[in-house]
Amino acid sequence: MGLTDNYKLNLIQWYPGHIAKAEKNLKEQLSRVDVVFEVRDARIPLATHHPQIDEWVGNKTRILVLNRLDMIPTQVRSLWIDYFQNRGEVPYCTNAQHGQGVVGVAKAAQAAGIELNQRRRDRGMLPRPVRAVVIGFPNVGKSALINRLLGKRVVESAARPGVTRQLRWVRISDQLELLDAPGVIPARLGNQEAAVKLAICDDIGQASYDNQLVAGALVDLLNALQEQAGELLPKSPLYSRYELDPTPYTGEAYLPALAEHRYKGDVERAARQLLTDYRKGLLGTLPLELPPM
Repeated sequence: MGLTDNYKLNLIQWYPGHIAKAEKNLKEQLSRVDVVFEVRDARIPLATHHPQIDEWVGNKTRILVLNRLDMIPTQVRSLWIDYFQNRGEVPYCTNAQHGQGVVGVAKAAQAAGIELNQRRRDRGMLPRPVRAVVIGFPNVGKSALINRLLGKRVVESAARPGVTRQLRWVRISDQLELLDAPGVIPARLGNQEAAVKLAICDDIGQASYDNQLVAGALVDLLNALQEQAGELLPKSPLYSRYELDPTPYTGEAYLPALAEHRYKGDVERAARQLLTDYRKGLLGTLPLELPPM
């Protein structure tokens, strides 16, 4: 049974008005931009790739940022770096909350600026600050990255999708201006496996999904990943946390069992707790995707 079999009648779709409006404004601003920072969630780098990003970037410089590196094992991070490098991309791994890896991102933007201004000089134009935009799904850490690049908190950042509502330019230095954009998401989530992962990681609005279905999908996904690449992952994370082995269960069956075991039979509470524990890293460093072989 595939991860999305439960979702045949429960499609996850989320495209709130502020995102539709922001995307329209973003497209209008893109002509003024030299560099695009594409921020993805390191736990799900493929699911947080916006299908239109190539079209938006065009021939501009793209800097790929895999944020939340603290939430995946070091070995898995290395596999993703190899995967992207083999495709001709240099990923910058960051933990924007704590500033890890942000210096590398700043240097990449600086290098892009030097190149841009050399081209301007060659054409007899004056140098100017490089204009960059930060693009990514909701709640992948874009605002935290901007605050780190600036060295102080200028944009509101919170662990929930949809906090940034407006586009605004932020001057980082004499060399760099950044456009902070709200999270963008495809108007239609055609890939429901990816949509489920977005829901598990809290990278999509909570109104779009059912906690119990998504928590059950998380259990199925962790069981499948343990089977596929257990040597790369923390050992028995659900058993370590809840003292209830998930391997004999489907995700759907595990939740009621966990509810009986820990939460007085309250299945919704068990589902919410499981999702919260995963999102806070209390189950360990657990990616939901591994690079395709």
